[in-house]
Amino acid sequence: MSGLLSGPGGRAARRDGPGRVLIVVENLPVPFDRRVWMEATALRDHGYHVSVICPTGRGFEATRETLEGIEIYRHPLPPESNAGLGFVREYLAALYHETRLAWRVRREQGFDVLHACNPPDLIFLVAAPFRALFGTRFVFDQHDVNPELYVTKFGRRDLGYHALKLVERLTFALADVVISTNESYRQIALTRGRRRPEQVFVVRSAPSLERFAYRPGGEAHRAGFRHLVGYLGVMGPQEGVDVLLRAVRHIVDGGRRDIRFMLIGGGSSLEDLKTLARDLDLEDVVEFTGRIPDDDLLTRLSACDVCVNPDPLNPLNDVSSMNKIVEYMALGRPIVQFDLKEGRASAGEASVYARPNDPAALAQATLDLLDDPARRAQMGEAGLRAMRERLAWHHQIPSLLAAYRRALGARTAQESGQVGVRW
Repeated sequence: MSGLLSGPGGRAARRDGPGRVLIVVENLPVPFDRRVWMEATALRDHGYHVSVICPTGRGFEATRETLEGIEIYRHPLPPESNAGLGFVREYLAALYHETRLAWRVRREQGFDVLHACNPPDLIFLVAAPFRALFGTRFVFDQHDVNPELYVTKFGRRDLGYHALKLVERLTFALADVVISTNESYRQIALTRGRRRPEQVFVVRSAPSLERFAYRPGGEAHRAGFRHLVGYLGVMGPQEGVDVLLRAVRHIVDGGRRDIRFMLIGGGSSLEDLKTLARDLDLEDVVEFTGRIPDDDLLTRLSACDVCVNPDPLNPLNDVSSMNKIVEYMALGRPIVQFDLKEGRASAGEASVYARPNDPAALAQATLDLLDDPARRAQMGEAGLRAMRERLAWHHQIPSLLAAYRRALGARTAQESGQVGVRW
């Protein structure tokens, strides 16, 4: 398909290719958000013209740049917060900037598809005018299930919970296509979202094995310790890093001081977690690196004997696929995690599974694996094999492209009067 777009001064310019795409993501800047960046570059590689709206972030302060052929438009957001009013300020600011920039992208680049990545489930408000006025297709990329996130954070099903279910329902209703990150999310799209099976595509989050691969040279990060245990991920209130720190305290109390724990990542709870580590007297065995460049991250994680995922069992985590799991597997690292539905679906034989939410059980599972090098090697090999055979990013691209063929096909059908929004 060829399309017209408005160039400078309103002049029409032609771009050849299957279509023009605008991806809107609020959670992280691009290209730091690896899933969104891989989606954008995969679409680019298959002929799509891709623009992205995202927030600014450390190292990504430029509000406008073209990177590897992707047109990036960034906007500021209020400081990150775990409080309810902080979320409201963030979402209102994001909606304002996303709407403003979407009209700018339409003038400067044009787009046939608006691809919205949650959270939050409010980006449909940005897409709706373009869908109504121009027939723009709407693709909902379901990264999180926000009603479950609310219950996990606040432990109640009150007005806020029902408001989130409503905006999720409106997002599903507007979507021509839904992209889900796993089978549990797909079932939510089919049931709660009332989408037809042919409208829902599973595109798992997984690294490219060409980029995310074992990197030697990280032995210095052991800092004289016999064993090195790694964690990679967001330092937020629901990631269970506090549970991991309490598991480390169990390990130390049991007399093991030959293990160093390296926690990689940033987030709104980082300073609180550092305080907790001090309160638990763990500063000599726990290192917080903060966010670090990819090269350093790969070198550090590759040196780990075991990698850990402390996400606790709750309504959100049980149905969510964690990026850290497949990233550990891509590096051939054996994993310790709590026994969660989608965690087990991703890792399979590459992980051991501790009794959920029990720091002592997580500690014992970690010790048992550290003391069994043969098992560690087998598990690492199993994880890498699963990545090569079914999970790595190159296995996900065909489903992404199929979702776009469906979305643009739906556009053609609607223009012929055959398809409408199903509420």
